[in-house]
Amino acid sequence: MYFGGLQKNSFIDFPGKLSCVLFLSGCNFDCPYCHNPSLTGGCADCPHFIKENNVYDFLEKRRGFLDGVVISGGEPTLQRDLTELCQKVKNMGYPVKLDTNGSRPQVIRELIEKQLVDYLAMDIKTDPMNYSPFIKRDCDPETIFSSIRIIMESGLPYEFKTTCIKPLIDKTIVENICHLIQGAELYALQQFRDKEVLHPEFFDGRECCFTDKELLEFQLTASSWVKKCIVR
Repeated sequence: MYFGGLQKNSFIDFPGKLSCVLFLSGCNFDCPYCHNPSLTGGCADCPHFIKENNVYDFLEKRRGFLDGVVISGGEPTLQRDLTELCQKVKNMGYPVKLDTNGSRPQVIRELIEKQLVDYLAMDIKTDPMNYSPFIKRDCDPETIFSSIRIIMESGLPYEFKTTCIKPLIDKTIVENICHLIQGAELYALQQFRDKEVLHPEFFDGRECCFTDKELLEFQLTASSWVKKCIVR
């Protein structure tokens, strides 16, 4: 298990809870705007690598103070020991929130069936038909479609989220995403932050940010398809 970092306190990552965030190293996507580039490699010598025992010691000491644990990345579902991690965290009495890119629906299904997660958050990068080449070459969109269905049918609290960046997002793409998640409990549109990204060369000569007005227009478009849409 490669722990690439630990955020000790967060009021925003697990809705309604004071949580910590465990960042697992390694990702199978290549999003140019990724704001955690040090977590993409999956190596034990990444700059913020934390030993597994130290993570569990931290969680033991914070029992009664923290309300939940967020497991993020990178992409957590790539880790072979993810179910064991979730089970240990649950055994300590913590609710678990999973952040995922939706590329491994079978892992998401297993965690749900074993009751090892309490909240699911899935990133939808763009229209799944357009993930190649910017997000992942030869990406099978059916994996994304499957994860969406599994999450929406899980009976658990969940959210979908999209980082709004040109040219991956426009009004038509927002509409296409909303067709896929029609009736979703929560859809969050996130402003792109141009700081420490995975592929800075992607942004050379490009205007990638949307204005606040444009984001509100996307929100208005999405609000007719989902139960709640917010801008972060």
